[in-house]
Amino acid sequence: MTTSSGAQRAVQRSVRANTVRAMLLVLTGSIGMQLSAVVALGLFAPLGVLGTSSLRMLIAAAILLAIFRPRVRGRSRAEWFGIVLYGVAMATMNAFLYLAVDRLPLGVATTIDFLGPCAVALVAARRVREGLLAVVALLGVALIAGFGGELDPLGLLFAGLAGAAFGLYTLLAARVGQSEGGLPGVALSVTVAAVLTLPLSVPAMPQLRPEHLLALVVSALLGTALAFTVDTIAGRLTSARVLGVFFAFDPVMGTLIGALLLGQLLTPVALCGVVLVVAAGAGIVWLAGGERRTAGPPGAGTDEPAAPAPDPAS
Repeated sequence: MTTSSGAQRAVQRSVRANTVRAMLLVLTGSIGMQLSAVVALGLFAPLGVLGTSSLRMLIAAAILLAIFRPRVRGRSRAEWFGIVLYGVAMATMNAFLYLAVDRLPLGVATTIDFLGPCAVALVAARRVREGLLAVVALLGVALIAGFGGELDPLGLLFAGLAGAAFGLYTLLAARVGQSEGGLPGVALSVTVAAVLTLPLSVPAMPQLRPEHLLALVVSALLGTALAFTVDTIAGRLTSARVLGVFFAFDPVMGTLIGALLLGQLLTPVALCGVVLVVAAGAGIVWLAGGERRTAGPPGAGTDEPAAPAPDPAS
């Protein structure tokens, strides 16, 4: 009995440790994403919003292909389906979010965008308190956004479509992360996204100047290559349900970085939102270590991967 209890505690500690690692990875990706947006702001005028986004995707694909050198042959049809669908989600999420940001305040656009992963967390919640944590995170993001004023209907539609793609991205980050493809599969997914957005990047290329290259490369590294890579590693360590809550870091970090680097005011209401999101993230980490495990092989009876996770670069 004591041995069984000790083993259960060890499993709980391992799951909680993996969840903490996943949280830190998602946080790293969120910081990279928001910093890349700050870097890319100066490129919107010469290259266009969608041109900048698609050129970043193209550069990120080239970087990831050079680093991971993914094999093309020998992959199953199911594996290719996940890789292509992940790339479609990446391309769609980025395109519609930038279209929304062009018509809506950034806080409002990213809040609506977060509805996608939040819906994943709500639908996949197996206990009431887990669902409540997702609601708390969404409430915190809503406070950060500070809804108000007239909103562009087309912008709302674009943000909703971005959120739907973000929800799909959340599910696929866990699926691709836990697959045998690992990070080389992510490189192929980003390549799929870059190919899909070629109609946007090719027209922007004639406007590209040498002085734009450094900002583009830095933005591609931080906001695309790094963000998509760490999200996928996080998906290997935990479930889509948990990732859905952690992706609330995106608007949180946008608010904080906007205040620190762009001089945007951080209101008391927004600070309350930050506290709510952090509390939700801490709660989901704590609950992850207390989930019951059923008898059987590692990971049986749960949506969490076995711990410790294999090397994601394999």
